Amino acid sequence: MTDYPKKQQLLELIRANPFISQQELAAGLGLSRSAVAGYIAGLIRERKLLGRAYVLPDKRPVICIGAANLDRKLRSLAPLALHTSNPASQGESFGGVARNIAENLARLGTPVALLTAIGNDSSGAALLAHADAAGIDTHGALRLDDAASGTYTAVLDADGDMVVALADMALYDRLTPAFVAAREAQLASAALLVADLNLPLDTVEALIALARRAALALVLVAVSEPKMARLPPVLSGVRLLIMNAGELAARVGRLLADDAALQAAMREVQAQGARDVVVTRGAGGVLLSMADGTIAQLDAPAAEVVDVTGAGDAFAAALCWSLAQGDGNGSDDLLLACRRGLQLSALTVGTPATVHPHIGPDSLTAAGATTTIFLEQT
Repeated sequence: MTDYPKKQQLLELIRANPFISQQELAAGLGLSRSAVAGYIAGLIRERKLLGRAYVLPDKRPVICIGAANLDRKLRSLAPLALHTSNPASQGESFGGVARNIAENLARLGTPVALLTAIGNDSSGAALLAHADAAGIDTHGALRLDDAASGTYTAVLDADGDMVVALADMALYDRLTPAFVAAREAQLASAALLVADLNLPLDTVEALIALARRAALALVLVAVSEPKMARLPPVLSGVRLLIMNAGELAARVGRLLADDAALQAAMREVQAQGARDVVVTRGAGGVLLSMADGTIAQLDAPAAEVVDVTGAGDAFAAALCWSLAQGDGNGSDDLLLACRRGLQLSALTVGTPATVHPHIGPDSLTAAGATTTIFLEQT
């Protein structure tokens, strides 16, 4: 028991700065570095620390893996006319599916880390500085000297709906299975893993394998119909797959003309190994799988649309927030998580920002008023 005060002091130092080095701990405690290493090894055996990253059991982060871009939005000031010049306004912000989810989670008060690739340029420096200010841990990000940071340019019509988007995201192909292996200790400490499909196919496969091996909850978030090709054929180990109706159609390789076709496709994807599937339909709400094989529909709450950019990422973030709370293991809890997602999505479309700037830890305490319709199994 004589070493208890030192252990307690060490835990307090780590709690104040989870990234403190052993040398800094030694200096702060008046111990040798080898003595600190011994204390840390003992605390890991006692499960008071989780692994080499000094992750405290009550501070396990959600780790988001994927894109972090500089987003440019061009919005037409009048009805769009193709093949000619259109008057427009423009703005820049920070985006990328994984980054947007991470910022939403950080604003909701969740410990969160972002694993992404960043170029050694002014855009990359700005992205990292903004993430740090938002409370997102980026120490595991891949810094590249020979690539530009990712960009995403969206063209919106006068109503704020996206007409076309152009993405330069080749650098995310550098997030390889070797990158996952190098970050395995950090990934294994996560409360929840969230990955977007800007990652290469073999990297997504590596994350699914890690989730199975380490018994981690993994959420995959689709980003576009073409990138559904990056979703592996076998999904055993995926806790949840989030996609829109067009991305679901791309996955199953056929048009989905009605609700019955959507439901059949969702069950087909579940049969490929994903535990649960959620399909977003914009103003039409969401469809989600249930444990008994039925599909539930949740209607979207009324919202005044200013800009739809980031709405899907807000939905995914709120759903992941619920899962990280432990509020998403049963069918009823997944319904609650999706209600929260629709609530945050409705808040987000009412602002021109990609991530709502004024959400906080209390924003999702209520589920919101949403009609639930259970669709019979076919």
